[in-house]
Amino acid sequence: MSFEQASLLILLLAMLVLFSLERIRIEVIAIAGLLAGYALGLYPADQIFAGFASPVVITVIEILLIVQVLARAKLFDNLAARIASARPSNFKVISGASSLAGILSIFMNNIGAFAITLPVALRLGVALSIPRRQLVMPISFAALLGGLVSLIGTPANLLVSDALAKASGAGFRFFDFSYVGLPVAIAGILLFAIRVRQLFPEPDPVPATLVQGTRRIVVERRVPDASPLIGVRLSECPTRFGIKPHALIRGDNFVFGPLDQSVINAGDVLLAEGADSVFAGLAATQALVTDAHPDGLPPDFTRVETVVMPESTLVGSRVRSLEVFHHRGIAVTALSMRSSRIEGRFLDLQLSIGDILTLEGPHQAIAEALEESECLPLAPTVPAEPAALSWRPFALFACGVAASAVGLRPDIAFACVVLALTLLNHLNIRQAMADLNWPIIIMLAAMIPIGQAVASTGAAEAIAAWLSLILPVNHPLSGIALILFLAMVLTPFVNNATVAIVLAPIALEFARLGRHAPDAYLIAVAVGASLDFLTPFGHHNNTLAMGIGGYRFSDFLRAGWPLALGGYGLALFLLALFWL
Repeated sequence: MSFEQASLLILLLAMLVLFSLERIRIEVIAIAGLLAGYALGLYPADQIFAGFASPVVITVIEILLIVQVLARAKLFDNLAARIASARPSNFKVISGASSLAGILSIFMNNIGAFAITLPVALRLGVALSIPRRQLVMPISFAALLGGLVSLIGTPANLLVSDALAKASGAGFRFFDFSYVGLPVAIAGILLFAIRVRQLFPEPDPVPATLVQGTRRIVVERRVPDASPLIGVRLSECPTRFGIKPHALIRGDNFVFGPLDQSVINAGDVLLAEGADSVFAGLAATQALVTDAHPDGLPPDFTRVETVVMPESTLVGSRVRSLEVFHHRGIAVTALSMRSSRIEGRFLDLQLSIGDILTLEGPHQAIAEALEESECLPLAPTVPAEPAALSWRPFALFACGVAASAVGLRPDIAFACVVLALTLLNHLNIRQAMADLNWPIIIMLAAMIPIGQAVASTGAAEAIAAWLSLILPVNHPLSGIALILFLAMVLTPFVNNATVAIVLAPIALEFARLGRHAPDAYLIAVAVGASLDFLTPFGHHNNTLAMGIGGYRFSDFLRAGWPLALGGYGLALFLLALFWL
C-alpha cells in the first residue's frame, strides 16, 4: 500500500470518527479534511473546490430551495382537517401519514418530506388522541424509505448516479432506483405502522410521574410562598414530586452542598428536569411558578413548541443569546434537549439539532421569529395560505420531476422550476439562499474530491482486493451483499452522502474485479446508505424525531433492527432479481 493510499484511509477513518462523535460542526470537519487531503497530495490544487461546481451539489441546492416553498404552501392542512373529522383508526392515521412522508420523499430531500408531514401528523394526533411516539418515528423512517425510490430522493442516489456516469458515460434514470426501492419502502412503511403500537403502547391512565416515554424538559422555576416544596430536601424531589433537581439558586447565588442537606426555601429558584406533564401539574397547584411574564400576558398570547432544525441559526447558541426571541418579547420557558449535560442556569444551556423549545409570547411575533431562525413549529402559528394558491408550487415542481424523468438533467430541470417560482413571486431567491442548510451543502461539496481520491489513488482497488480475500467477489451476489452490508453498517454513524462518496469507488472496483456491470453494486450502495434506522444521529430526520417524540437511544435500536434486517434481505433479493 502506497503512502497516498494509507494516508487517505487514515484521513477517511479520522473524519468518519469525528462525524459520528458530533463534537465538531460537520462543515468544519469536511473543510479540514479537504485541505488535509490537498496537503497530503491526494489531489491537485485545481480540484480542491471542484465539488462546489458538481451537478450533484447544484441539484441538492435547487431541491432545498423548492422545498422551502412547498413547506409554506400548506397544501395538506385542509386534508388533515377532513381526515380528523372522519375519525379514522390509529393504524390508518399512522400508515397514512407515513405514506405521505414516503411519497413526498420520492420527489424531495428527506428532511423536507419530514418537515412538511410532521405538523399535519401532529395535528391529527392531537385531534384523535394518538400518542406522539406512535407518529414521529414512523414518519422519520418513512421519509428515509421514500428516498430509495427516485434519483432525487436523497443525495446518496445522485452521488452514485454521478459515479456511474463517470464510469460508463450514463447515469441512472429517474426511477431506476424504484425496482428495489419501491418494494422495500412499501414493505417497511406497512410493517412499521403495524408494529409501532406494540413498540410504543398508549400510556396507561396512571400519574404522570410514572408514565414512560413522556417528554422530559428542563425548566427554571421559582418556589412561591405556601408551595409544598418548601422545606423539602433536594434528594427527596425525585420520589415526592417526580423531578430531578440540577441547581438551587437563592438570591443570585447557587446553593452548594449534598442533595440530602440542601433544603428548599420560599423564593428559591429551582433548575430541574422532569416530564412536561409533571411541571404542568406543579404549575397548576402553584408549587412552582414562572417569572417569564412580569408585565402580564399580552392580549394575543400563545404557547408554541418548536424544534431546532439542522439549518437553524440557533444551533450552538445559548438560551441567553437568543435575541431573535428576546427582542420580540418572547420567553423561552422550557427546553427538551438531547444533551444530558446540564450546567449553570437555564440561560446557560446550549442548543443542538433536535432540541425542542417552549416559547411564550405574542402570536405574530413568534411566527416571525420562527421564520427568521429556521425552526419548525410543532403546531401551526399562523393561518394557512388560501388553498387556491397552494397548488401552484406543487404543479411547477411536478413539471420539473416529469422533465427529469424523461431525460433532462436534474440540475437543469430544477433550475427551471426555481426560476419559475421566483418569477411568480413564490420564492424570494435572496432570502431563500440565506436560509439554506449550508453546513450539509458544504460538507457534501467538500467530500466529493476526497471520494474521488479513493479511486484515483488506487485505495478502492486495494480495499476491494483485501475484501476479496473474505468473500468470493467474482460471484456478483457475494460482492453486492458485502457492499450493501458495509453501507448499512456505516450509515447509522455518518450521513448517507458520505457513505455513498466513500463506497461508490469501492463498489465500482468490485464490479471491475468480477467483470460485472456496475449498476447493481452502486444501487446497493444507495440502498444501504438509506437503511438508517439504528441510531438517532446517523440522519438528521432521526435526530429531530428523537427530540420531538421523546425517544431514548435504545428505542431506535429496538424499533429499527427488524426494519434494517428485513430491508437488507428484501433489497438483496430484488437486486438479484432486477439487476443481475
